[in-house]
Amino acid sequence: MHLAYPAVLSALLFCTGLYGVLARRNAILVLMSVELMLNAVNLNLVAFDVWLSKTAEETLHSGQALTLFTITIAAAEIGIGLAIVLAVHRNRGTADIDKLRDTAESHDTDGPDRDASTAPQAKKAEATA
Repeated sequence: MHLAYPAVLSALLFCTGLYGVLARRNAILVLMSVELMLNAVNLNLVAFDVWLSKTAEETLHSGQALTLFTITIAAAEIGIGLAIVLAVHRNRGTADIDKLRDTAESHDTDGPDRDASTAPQAKKAEATA
């Protein structure tokens, strides 16, 4: 098989995963898209490893070893990411990224800026009392 076939398939998978990361609103679908991108990289690593092993006499297969490391890291990433998404869903009631961003921005107003904006109102209340 020629090297162009797995390389084109890998590029299509990676572009599909990139579109999923940029366009999706659900955190679980974003994690699935990241997983698709990592699988495209794995396909590229194995394809280039086979292609390079045909041209060289050595059979080190470093591309396949890197693929195993990538699969291990991807499994850990999806496990931790899914645990975080489920914990956020239990606390906030949604896994929509835009709604989570909006609720995080509304909680930022509880900081020192809020105390400065309520200070004149507190002085008015003390003056009228």
